Formats: sequence, structure tokens, C-alpha cells
Amino acid sequence: MAMIPLGAPQLRFRRFSAALGGAIQGVFDGTQFILGPRVEAFEEDFATYLGVRHCIGVNSGTDALILALRSLGIGAGDEVITVSMSFTATAMAVLHAGAQPRFVDVDPVTRCMDLAQVEAAVTSRTVAILPVHLHGYPMDMPRLMALAERHRLAVVEDCAQAHGARIDGRVVGSWGHLGAFSFYPTKNLGCPGDGGAVVTGDPALAARVRALRTYGWFDEQRVSAELALNSRLDELQAAVLSALLPHLDEGNHERALLAARYRTLLEGVDVGLPSYHPGRVSPIRDLCPTT
Repeated sequence: MAMIPLGAPQLRFRRFSAALGGAIQGVFDGTQFILGPRVEAFEEDFATYLGVRHCIGVNSGTDALILALRSLGIGAGDEVITVSMSFTATAMAVLHAGAQPRFVDVDPVTRCMDLAQVEAAVTSRTVAILPVHLHGYPMDMPRLMALAERHRLAVVEDCAQAHGARIDGRVVGSWGHLGAFSFYPTKNLGCPGDGGAVVTGDPALAARVRALRTYGWFDEQRVSAELALNSRLDELQAAVLSALLPHLDEGNHERALLAARYRTLLEGVDVGLPSYHPGRVSPIRDLCPTT
């Protein structure tokens, strides 16, 4: 019996091997291998794609979450509302920041955070909300941002599974105060190693993330002003990501067509599938542009 693999990133690398080979050779021909011109180029291109002002390349999606939370000053005694159905890195990042995760359940239709439970979970110690766009299905960010504004809470979007997902044409990662992305190989924008990024429209937060990813260096004096990480995206991963980024929407569209095909083939089977309603936010409608 043929097995369907959980992921096959090698197929994408093989498909674009010519472009990737040239990008990789360009790194080897250069003299800078970490936080060089290719990282800067990818940061600029990904920020433009998302419609945000700043993108900061880091070592992983987990570090992206940690640095986003740390940039907000979140720490001991604080609570961050997040969702119980997610990869372990979501809650682990809150703990690494020194705060306490406060879990809410998911909406059974979207598998994303249940907003009614979020409202009920807010306490005097709550400082932020950490929603997860699960399986490419975007959280209802307009309602979440309105809730966060009422309670004066920060919002950090976990976009590790939703590169290019859209709500009314606006890409996830551009709604919250900060967004965190993973470029693990199996992501729909993935590199052949670890990688991640923090995105934000706030220049002050961007400056803090840039310093916190590199030993707490806030200026050229290289004085470690506070406890920080060594979490830097390397040139090789950035070069690959830059070569693949122009194909992200095309790849998302292919995934949506495959999802629709699975839905057709599984009709009548007792398997719980993500709901699709044309009038709602949905991965098929909003994950990619119509072609």
C-alpha cells in the first residue's frame, strides 16, 4: 500500500532546483554568511509581500515567538492568552519569556482560538493574546483586534502554519502588533534548515527585536545591554527563501485545489474536515488569490 508522506519539501526544492542552485552558489561566492545582503534582501521582500514595514530574520519560528514577546517587555508575573490546540512551541515561547500561558480552547469549526473564551479568560495579569492561524486557516483577526483594543492588550500572531493566508485580502502577520513566522522545511515557505522571522509595523519594536536577536547589541558599540539571544538567519537560508517567495501564492493555490479534491473524495466518510462556507473566512477562499 502506498503511503502518503506527511511532508515532502524535497519535491519543492527539486522543482525550483535551477533557481535555488544559483542562489546557493551566490552565497558560496561571497564573503558574508550570516546577516549579510541576502538576509537584508529577503527581509525587505517578505515585508513588502506582507504589507508591513519591518521584517527581522531569526533562527527559527520558536525564537521568533520568544523575541516578539520579549520585545514587548513581557515577563514574570504576566499572562499571555493562547490556544490549547497548537504546536508546543507556542506555549513554550511564553514560558521562555518568563510569562505564564493561559489556555483557551478552539472554535470547533475553524480550529482557531474561540473568541468568547478569550474574553472570559482576561484577568488583571493578562498583557497579550497569542492567536495561532492553524493549518493555514486564518484566525478572525478583525474581531480579535477589536477585543484586544478594548482590553488594551498586545497581539502577537503565530503565523508558522499560514504563510500567505488572507482575511479580506490582508495577509496574516500584518494584523497584530507583531507576527512570528517559521521557515522550517515543511512549511509552505520553507528553507533547507531552520529559519524564522518577526514582522511588525512598529519601528521601536523592530529595533528591539533586532537587538535581542544579536546578544542585546542596540548600537555599533556591541555592548550587551540586556539578556538576549544569538538567533540570526543565515545567508544560505535567506537566499533559498528569496528564490521561493515569488512562488508562494502559486503554491498556496495548488494546495487549495488539492484540499478541494480531498474534500470531494472524502464526501460521505466519517472524517472531520475543516468547514468551508463561502461567506466565512476559509483556507480555500482566503489562503490564496483566485486564478
